[in-house]
Amino acid sequence: MRNTTTKIKLFMFTVVLTAVQINAQKKPNIILLYADDISARELPIYGSDTWSLPKGGGLKGGDTQDVKYRAKTPNLDRIAKEGIYVKTAWAATVCGPSRAMMMTGRYAHKHKWWHNKDKGKAPSGKGSWDLFDSSPHTIAHVAKAGGYSTFWGGKTQMNISGFPFDEGCFTPGEGSYNKAIHTTDFRLETRKINGNKKIYNADTDKALTQKSYVQSGWYWKPHVQLMNHPDSNKELEWWPNDKKSKKKFGLSTFGPDVELEYIFDFMERKEKSKEPFFVYHTSHLGHDAFDFLHPDSGNKWPGTPKISWDGKKYTRVTPKVTGDNGKYNTHGTITEDGIHNHINYLDYQVWLYMNKLKELGIENNTIFIFCADNGTSGYGKSTQVSQKGTHVPMIIYAPGMNMTKKGMQDVLVNMSDVLPTIAELGGVEIPENYEINGESLIPFLTTNKKSHRDWIYGYHKGTQIVRGDLLMKDGNNVWYDVSINPSDLISFPKITDWSKVSEKHRAQRDQLKEVIVDFDLHESEHDAPKGGYGKVDKLKTK
Repeated sequence: MRNTTTKIKLFMFTVVLTAVQINAQKKPNIILLYADDISARELPIYGSDTWSLPKGGGLKGGDTQDVKYRAKTPNLDRIAKEGIYVKTAWAATVCGPSRAMMMTGRYAHKHKWWHNKDKGKAPSGKGSWDLFDSSPHTIAHVAKAGGYSTFWGGKTQMNISGFPFDEGCFTPGEGSYNKAIHTTDFRLETRKINGNKKIYNADTDKALTQKSYVQSGWYWKPHVQLMNHPDSNKELEWWPNDKKSKKKFGLSTFGPDVELEYIFDFMERKEKSKEPFFVYHTSHLGHDAFDFLHPDSGNKWPGTPKISWDGKKYTRVTPKVTGDNGKYNTHGTITEDGIHNHINYLDYQVWLYMNKLKELGIENNTIFIFCADNGTSGYGKSTQVSQKGTHVPMIIYAPGMNMTKKGMQDVLVNMSDVLPTIAELGGVEIPENYEINGESLIPFLTTNKKSHRDWIYGYHKGTQIVRGDLLMKDGNNVWYDVSINPSDLISFPKITDWSKVSEKHRAQRDQLKEVIVDFDLHESEHDAPKGGYGKVDKLKTK
C-alpha cells in the first residue's frame, strides 16, 4: 500500500514538475503598441467630454465636444473592459524623454534626456548620451535576456545601433532626414538659398509658406527601412527592395500598414519556430505631420485609409491615390484629417492584431499592452500644466494570465513600470546596484493587491511633475486636488490655501516634495558624469 502511495505521489510530482517545465518553456509573447502624442482623453473608454479638434484645412484648432470628432474604438474598448485599463497612467511631457523612460525604466536624472532639445552630453562632452550607454539594461536587453526574439517597428527618433533588437521596420528609418532616398520624394528638407536656410518640399520643389519642420514622410508614400530582415544580407536596407515590393509601393502605400505587415511576418516566423517574441511597435499614428497629399492645406493630422465597423468586423477601403508634384486625387478612399481618424485606424490595427493572435493560436499566451508617449499635440504635448502633457492611455489585455483585475483600475502607473514588468515576465533579475525607477505591474495584476504605487512622476526639461492619489504638483509648481474627477480629466481644483484642505492632503504634499528631491538634478547634474556610471552588473535569469 505504501509502495503504491509512493508511486502515486511520485507520478503527481512528475506531472506537476512537467507542467511547470512546459509553462517555463512557454513564456508569454509580449506586444507593446506605443502610440504617438495621444492623451487619455482622446479614447472614448476614458469618458472625457472634451477631445481635440483637427487643426488646418479651414478648421480652428482647440478643444471640442462635437461628437463627430470623437474617436470610435470598439476593439480598444473591448480589450480594455475584458483586460484592464489604467485611469491615471503617466509619461513625460514629450516624446524623446518619454521613450527614454519606456526604454530604460528610468527617469531623466539617470538617462539625461530632459527634453527633445535638452539632452545631457555624453561622458566625452561631445553629443548627447545614447540611451544604451547611459542605461545598458534597456527594454531590448531585458527582453533578450529573458529569451525573447525581438522586433522594433515604427518610429525610432534615436540612434538605434546599440539596442539588441533582432529585426526592425522603421518609418522613417534612422538617418533618413535630408537625404535623397531613391524610393520617395515625400520629404521636407533644408536648403540654403542666397545664404538663408529655407525648408523645401522635395515633392513639389517649392519652399514652404506655412510653418513646419524638417521631416521625412512616414504616412503616405513613406520612407521605410528594414533591419536584419531574413531575406536581406544587409543590416539596414531601404524598402522597397525587390521586384514585388517595388511593384506595389507608391502613393497608395500607407506607412502604418507596412509596419504591421512586417510585424506579422515576424510573429508568424517566431511562432512557427516556437520562439517567444517581444514586439515593440512604436507607431507614428497620433503624431502630426506634413500632409504631402494636400501640401497647401495646413492639415495637422493627414488622413488614413477609410475603414468602417459593422459591429463584428472592419472593412478597409483600398487606397487609390493618383497625381504628382503636390497635386493629388485620393478618389474618396482616404479620410479627412484629424487625430480621431488616427485613433480609429489604431483601433483597426488592434483588431488585426487580435485576429492574428487567434489565427496563430497564441491569444491566450500573449500579453498586449497599448499606451502612448505623451499628450496630444496642440493640447498636452510638451506642456507642464497640470497633467496635460503626462496623462496617457494604458490598456493591458492578457486573457491567459489569470489576472485578478478587470476593467478600469483607479491606480497610478508610470511608463517606467513597463520594463520591470517585462523583466518579471521573462524571469530576468535586474542587478541591485542598477537603479530602476519603475515597478513591475505583475503583483498588482495577478494578486489581491489593491494599489500599484503611491506616486507617479513626469518631467519637462528642469521641471518636476508629481502626483499621488490626493494631490498633484505640475511643472509650474501649482498644486491641485485630484481627489475629484473632472469631466474633461484635467480641470482639477487648484489649492491656494493649505489650511482649507485635509491633514491627509498636507501630509501627501510633504511626501511628494521629498520624492522629487532625488530627481531634481537638471541644474546640478545635467550631463553624464565623467567616465559614465562605471561598471554595471549583468542581468541574470531566474
